[in-house]
Amino acid sequence: MKKSRGRTGRKRRRKHLQSFMDGVNSSHKMEYIKLKKWLKDRGFEDSNLRPAQFWDTGRGLMTTKALQAGDLIISLPEKCLLTTGTVLSSCLGEYIMKWKPPVSPLIALCTFLIAEKHAGEKSLWKPYLDVLPKTYTCPVCLEHDVVSLLPQPLRRKAQEQRMTVHELHMSSKAFFSSLQPLFAENTGTVFNYSALEWAWCTINTRTIYMKHSQRECFSLEPDVYALAPYLDLLNHSPNVQVKAAFNEQTRSYEIWTNSQCKKYEEVFICYGPHDNQRLLLEYGFVTMNNPHSSVYVSSDTLLKYFPPLDKQRNAKIAILKDHDFLENLTFGWDGPSWRLLTALKLLSLGADEFTCWRRTLLGDVISVRNEQQTLNITAKICHFLMEETQHVLLQISQLKSNKENLKKQLALVEALRLEDLKILQKSAEILCDLNMATT
Repeated sequence: MKKSRGRTGRKRRRKHLQSFMDGVNSSHKMEYIKLKKWLKDRGFEDSNLRPAQFWDTGRGLMTTKALQAGDLIISLPEKCLLTTGTVLSSCLGEYIMKWKPPVSPLIALCTFLIAEKHAGEKSLWKPYLDVLPKTYTCPVCLEHDVVSLLPQPLRRKAQEQRMTVHELHMSSKAFFSSLQPLFAENTGTVFNYSALEWAWCTINTRTIYMKHSQRECFSLEPDVYALAPYLDLLNHSPNVQVKAAFNEQTRSYEIWTNSQCKKYEEVFICYGPHDNQRLLLEYGFVTMNNPHSSVYVSSDTLLKYFPPLDKQRNAKIAILKDHDFLENLTFGWDGPSWRLLTALKLLSLGADEFTCWRRTLLGDVISVRNEQQTLNITAKICHFLMEETQHVLLQISQLKSNKENLKKQLALVEALRLEDLKILQKSAEILCDLNMATT
């Protein structure tokens, strides 16, 4: 007879499964021991949060006590924060202060991260640098084959992001060269494109918002960044609410929860009411069953369902453009958005109804024919996007078996597309019900 088939075995298996679901404590790992000691030397004391590995979110923080709404999650002293003030007090400070035209706060922080990472064991920030991700999954880091699988509006933004980082590197080369006295190696090697891409992603995905007074040695771009060691291990959930700000009295950055959290569960914060496309663009991840998620309809997709010979077509498009109705047209969990339906209603106006376009933009019902045609075209667009999404998911499945090195990136896009498919299927059901109600 096999062991562990009785009540004790079931309890043990249940306990093992629960601990796996809750997360595996990682605080015994050397990098976290060193980080906690480094933070303690800077005045940070915390006994309730533990770094852990979670099956669904990866690395995060678990609580060792139950949290109630109104509880303080974390209070990180100012000395632990990495800001432009930190950069100016380093050996880079004098070079930044004399450089003209002034560098941006963003470039100052990127430069500091690259320089400290290059310093290795000599860096005062090594315990923090050691726990930062080695690679990121922001669109700027994705391979071309993966970017091509993104939804069209996000694909365009991904290309813009890549261009932004490329231009940032090109425009900063002269400043990087001025730092040569600080390095034995050539600054072109130290501050290469991949180094800047890593630093830019670190700041873009991990900084907290903290407004600093304007300094003359920086450009006029807002100085609102702060890297917050340990605190930045907290993951995002759209289902929690927190209050976060720098406390001038305690000189600490504090996060207070407005939600409950059970003992040994992962503690979440909320980065904002972002849909999955925004989360992927800004932070390099998506969340399942995100209530804020939307599927975007591009203007090209919108217009392909209307006859090019419509004499008022150009005038309709001009009206939509002038009133900002060619952007942010979406399907959500509750069906097509009001903006999408309104844009389609205007494009569906008959020649004898065109003078009513202002009423259409205000949400008035123009005619039964207009309402029915709008619903029919909305359903067609929804089904087209469903088919397109299913085709892309098939492509991803094939690529995953052929390109082992892209599995992580492909899994991310797959998660985004699967969520899109769920939203479109839900929208198709809603449109079917609406069609039945109007016929």
